[in-house]
Amino acid sequence: MQTAKELAGRRQYELASQLIRNGTSVGANLAEAGYAQSRADLLTKLSIALKEAAEIRYWLKLLTETGDISAVVSASLIQQADKIIRILTASVKTAKRD
Repeated sequence: MQTAKELAGRRQYELASQLIRNGTSVGANLAEAGYAQSRADLLTKLSIALKEAAEIRYWLKLLTETGDISAVVSASLIQQADKIIRILTASVKTAKRD
C-alpha cells in the first residue's frame, strides 16, 4: 500500500508530465507549421498549438489547486501562457483571413 506522500509524489509527477507534454506539443506544432504544405495544413498546426496552450492553463490551475505549485508561480506561468494564446489566436485569425 502506498503512503500519502508516495501518492502525492505520483500525482505531482503525472500533472507535471502532462504539462511538459502540452508545452512541447506547442513548440512541435509550430515547428511543423513552418513547413506546412497548404493553408489548411498551416491552420491545423496552429489550431493544435492553440489548443495545447489552452490546456496548459488547465494543468497550471490544477497544480495550484492541489498545492503542488504556489499561486505566485502559477500566476506568472498563466500570464505567459495567455500571451502565447493571444499570439496563436491572432495567427489563426490571420491565416484564416487570406
